Amino acid sequence: MSKEKPEPKYHEPTVYISEADIKARVRELAQKINDEFGNEEVTAICTLKGSVVFFSDLIRHLKMPVVCEFLGVSSYGNQTESTGEVKVTLDLNEPLNGRNVLLVEDIVDTGLTLSYLLDYLKAKKPSRIKTAAFLFKPQALKTKGLQIDYVGFEIPNRFVVGYGLDYAEKFRGLPYIGTLERL
Repeated sequence: MSKEKPEPKYHEPTVYISEADIKARVRELAQKINDEFGNEEVTAICTLKGSVVFFSDLIRHLKMPVVCEFLGVSSYGNQTESTGEVKVTLDLNEPLNGRNVLLVEDIVDTGLTLSYLLDYLKAKKPSRIKTAAFLFKPQALKTKGLQIDYVGFEIPNRFVVGYGLDYAEKFRGLPYIGTLERL
């Protein structure tokens, strides 16, 4: 008989980026996007599940016409580090040919998921693709030449939760970014 490994237990997350700081930075990013696109229509793509909170807050501040699309991807499973293998779990509904695309990511660490998604989306022949990442871990980056057009916060290479980010589907609803420590 094999014993299942017990799930690790964690303290309540410690606030790392406050709710107030997040709200202010999302408004700043939206203003930069507004300045760049003006009144041109944008197809904003939310990478599920982690980006949904950032995506929702961001698009509320955009002034141009926005078409919302959702793309399900997974590279973590129930782990605290990316597996390096990207799986598309939900595809887009609309064609992107000739459209302005804003790809919205929750976090870029290794860059493998974002790199995969950019290749995936470029094959759909959009007019242009811009990327927005709420969090970026430059020390964890494994891909060369990856450009992120709009970055919310650069953070060190540590595991964080909240504001849509989870550990084993927990902590997504926190209004802040927090760090976890085992009990």
